[in-house]
Amino acid sequence: MQLLYLIFVYLYLIAIKIASLFNTKAKKWCDGRRAIFTKIADVIGQDKSTRIWFHCASLGEFEQGRPIIERIKKQYPNYKIVLTFFSPSGYEVRKNYEGADYIFYLPLDTIGAASKFIELIKPKVVFFVKYEFWFGYLNQLKIKNIPTYLVSGIFREKQHFFKPYGLWFRKQLSAFTHFYLQDKNSENLLHKIGYKNTMVSGDTRFDRVFEISRTVKPNILLDEFCKNKLVFIAGSTWSEDEKIIMSSVSLFDNYKIIIAPHEVDEKHIFSIEQSLKNKTTFIRYSKAIPNNISNAQVLIIDNIGMLSSLYQYASIAYIGGGFGKGIHNVLEPATFALPIIFGPNYKKFAEATELIDLGAAFPIQSTTDFKYILNELFNSSKRNEAALVSEKYVHSKVGATETIVSSVQITG
Repeated sequence: MQLLYLIFVYLYLIAIKIASLFNTKAKKWCDGRRAIFTKIADVIGQDKSTRIWFHCASLGEFEQGRPIIERIKKQYPNYKIVLTFFSPSGYEVRKNYEGADYIFYLPLDTIGAASKFIELIKPKVVFFVKYEFWFGYLNQLKIKNIPTYLVSGIFREKQHFFKPYGLWFRKQLSAFTHFYLQDKNSENLLHKIGYKNTMVSGDTRFDRVFEISRTVKPNILLDEFCKNKLVFIAGSTWSEDEKIIMSSVSLFDNYKIIIAPHEVDEKHIFSIEQSLKNKTTFIRYSKAIPNNISNAQVLIIDNIGMLSSLYQYASIAYIGGGFGKGIHNVLEPATFALPIIFGPNYKKFAEATELIDLGAAFPIQSTTDFKYILNELFNSSKRNEAALVSEKYVHSKVGATETIVSSVQITG
């Protein structure tokens, strides 16, 4: 099975190199790993500091790991933090993150590369976030007897570990010193395959979004845009989400609209503008100034990184992705006490299901559904009731970071 795994890794490399010829994200993946060991050696140099390594697949996992990184950085100020990403969508956005001392792409998961990387960074402790399992690295960490933790871990029955053919995959989990899990179901699944070194500590994303809501700063342009108006925000939207929203613009007489699409390339932003033409007034954030932004009904966010701070201005939120692979982050709007609307592909996200059951989130299948829910939420009592539930839900889940950091033993 190990040989098959390595074959898969090399086939993936070949595929992504081919894709890099015409795909920007794949090109960044390849370019970021070119001469990676030379880059690491040059940056770390002769630094003899004790290092703690955090690995995140992408931006979403980083947001889960971030509260732990920042808490550990504060508690162990003499230790250096090494942060790695698998995906360009994480690395490119957070490559200048001040909470880490060293930030790299994760080298490809071969035995040689894993051994060389670990030898270069010499981590005292390692944290993998959520469900990032690179078996070459896990094997080397186990051989070198380096404490390794899975944080905000989540397991599902469909994963290889729980299949009849999954013996080899199950064995690889023995590299983890402890599993800090999001839910009881994950713990039950691990117990069934013999792993008892578990704790249901919760999801650190709640700590992160709660901290955002406490530290968010006002934005002069947004203050001017939203002045004395209710605000509807559509975050991380894709084309299917935007079609539904555009077809319903006429309903928002008393609202300002903020659209923060998942893709912010020129082609996509232009397509949103074309959809709004002759329907309402709009402006891109990059072209806005205090003197012109208040005249627009729709503000199009054409950058990455603002979304979490925008929810402070909203009264209703729509979260994109539900007509595709799955919805994006619903906790960020929830922590700002918002009722939340999203498309039908949400069932693998426990927080979405829980918010629906509590009456704070509303799934839709069509434009008709969207308009119906909007009319419901335009009623202030219904909207305020859902908002209060959202806020209480997040507050009730805060605390995973404290549980994990107080449990992990870091010495030396």
